[in-house]
Amino acid sequence: MAEPGRPLRSQGVAGTWPVGRAASAGGLAPAGFGAWPALAGTLREWAKAEAGAGRLFPWVPIAFGCGIALYFAADHEPVLWAVAATAAALTTGAVLLRRSRLFAPAIMIAAVAAGFAMATWKTARIAHTVLAKPLYSVSLSGFVETRDIRERTDRFVLRVTAMEAQRSDVKLERVRLSVRKGTAPEVGSFVQLKARLMPPLSPLRPGSYDFARDMFFQGIGASGFAMGAITASAPPEVGGLRLHYAAIMQGLRDTIDARIRATLDGDNRAIATALLTGRRDAITTPVNDAMFISGLGHVLSISGYHMAVVAGVVFFAVRALLALIPGLAAGFAIKKWSAAAALVAAAFYLLLSGAEVATQRSFFMTAVVLIAVMVDRRAITFRTLAVAALIVLAVAPEALVHPSFQMSFAATLGLVALVQIGMPNLFASPDHSATARIALWGGREIAMLFMASMIAGLATTPYAAFHFHRITPYGVLANLGAMPVVSALVMPAGLLGLLAAPFGLDGVFWWLMGIGIDWMIAVTRWVAALPGAVGHVGAFGTGPLVAASLGLVLMGLLRTPLRWSGALVLAAAIVWGLSVRQPDILIAGDGSSVAVRGKDGQLHLIRASKDSFLLKEWLAADADPRDAGSASLADGVSCDESGCVTPLADGRMVALALRIDALTDDCSRAALVVTTRPAPPDCAAMVVDRPHLARQGALALTRRGDGFAVQAVKARGTDRPWSPAAAGDGDSELTLMPRSAAPRSKDATPSESDLQAED
Repeated sequence: MAEPGRPLRSQGVAGTWPVGRAASAGGLAPAGFGAWPALAGTLREWAKAEAGAGRLFPWVPIAFGCGIALYFAADHEPVLWAVAATAAALTTGAVLLRRSRLFAPAIMIAAVAAGFAMATWKTARIAHTVLAKPLYSVSLSGFVETRDIRERTDRFVLRVTAMEAQRSDVKLERVRLSVRKGTAPEVGSFVQLKARLMPPLSPLRPGSYDFARDMFFQGIGASGFAMGAITASAPPEVGGLRLHYAAIMQGLRDTIDARIRATLDGDNRAIATALLTGRRDAITTPVNDAMFISGLGHVLSISGYHMAVVAGVVFFAVRALLALIPGLAAGFAIKKWSAAAALVAAAFYLLLSGAEVATQRSFFMTAVVLIAVMVDRRAITFRTLAVAALIVLAVAPEALVHPSFQMSFAATLGLVALVQIGMPNLFASPDHSATARIALWGGREIAMLFMASMIAGLATTPYAAFHFHRITPYGVLANLGAMPVVSALVMPAGLLGLLAAPFGLDGVFWWLMGIGIDWMIAVTRWVAALPGAVGHVGAFGTGPLVAASLGLVLMGLLRTPLRWSGALVLAAAIVWGLSVRQPDILIAGDGSSVAVRGKDGQLHLIRASKDSFLLKEWLAADADPRDAGSASLADGVSCDESGCVTPLADGRMVALALRIDALTDDCSRAALVVTTRPAPPDCAAMVVDRPHLARQGALALTRRGDGFAVQAVKARGTDRPWSPAAAGDGDSELTLMPRSAAPRSKDATPSESDLQAED
């Protein structure tokens, strides 16, 4: 019997809603003016059901995340004491209003403020110096904290104890250095070396992923590469417990990799190591690309799936073993014991895999589920997901803007909705005979696997399109073909291999794991080779992404027909994202590369350096399927030793001046000149020079009549710890102005007022 004040529940359906009188009478309302009051009454009934007991808690982490998003949208660093005091005051006010109707909105506002304050506090707590300008031949000494084995090169993170550089007194805490393959020093060792250091990589275009922000929250202030020999020596001080722990875990990962290497090689060995230790950089590029094109890239990143498999295998294995002992099975809670053993195994897997943000999220989610089993509570619920989200965002607020967090929680939201809503509705039927016959033949499991793959794929599509500019139309097919083998063979064999390794009996398990990986790679390559396997999507801003996220949340959390408002919001987000106009000119942050959209609608590249990573990002963001080495990228581009020029779609010229002697000609003929050289003061063209790029970073220009609207990586006034303002930024303007007001033809170059910042 339903509790007083709680919404009614129908058999097999979680959280159903009370039907309003107008709806139960055969529709929303009769025709005529009476429809509006009836519709309003129905909407009130639905809203009342959505605000029922326990329904608002899943919205708290969403409000908390909104506060974190507001923090990252700020132009400059907030004042910690001010935001902390505001959050405390709003939280106190919400507690005082707990018996009032204003409690729900008050607690949501307090959650927003708490998220903002938590992100501000995290940044203040880890604040460190970030390199602003390149440094050459820097002498470094310090402890090696992490080491990555990559396909072509290795890299490691150095905790700096001493740093010397000519004409610079900057002191960094950590740097990430690349070295020749096989030469990275051991984790925990103390080394001395010389290196060339570069500032953290800024976004390659306005709106793209901010690698500098990512490195800042990892405590890394610069990246670069080692020059010459790396010398190990006795440390002048003790490295500390954290470094000792890192060395132990790295040694364990290396030992596991060595055992796998004794049986497997190539991509099989690399994928097996990635699944067990999280070290996935040694996978070859063709296989890695095929994995992501086919929609199986999530297998390479240890996340909820891997953690669930590990915990599930241990849980059922321990429970089965304990059930063989009659005295234990009859008199003790072996289910709870099994959950505790699974929790220990999941914690070990977290530590072994490196405890990245995605893995932390997965562990917290799994831990909440297992603890719920131990305390006799329902395990897979929206509350479980909400608690896990709050823990992750409180520990690592920066995870909110990472694609791994966004995609994993979107997929999990869809899967929880499937478990609580879809499964009961799908398999609840008065006639059980047909359902039973289908289930006997495995139809239920196949249907659930299909639905889970489809829902998880659809839920993550907006984030894959935003961050990677592609969608995987055959993702369901790839998951149906590969994931049963990964779940039933690859991961269990890997776990058994870990258990058998200390006894020297692990070889057969690595061999079995290799058989499953062979099948997974075969499915991956087959799906990636299908026509239309890659759906290219042009870049769009955060607006459509936020709208898509809102639509997914509404469809996942709401229980009344109001949930279909989420579908409308999602459809609007799709239309919005697809209608975004791509820029006509892209300018790299160092001024060495310029992409110009010609009459054929494609980008034509002018470049003075071979930065394939930059070019791949530009082409992907433009939904351009051409390869970075395609000869067509240079069509219509004329170059000599002094520079290059190419026309826009309207015939105006864009020039990249490499030498000073090219500026005179370019200034008189081009509409826009990009140069790292000092431009003459009487230059008739608009000029993007080194000071502009130093202040604003990479630029995207879109034609507006005879002029351009400008988007910059760093808008005016932006000054964040991971992207500090350049000297003189306070006096800079976002708009690009011509160097001279000298008369010029209107069809050659725009006027001073033509170049304006884009809203």
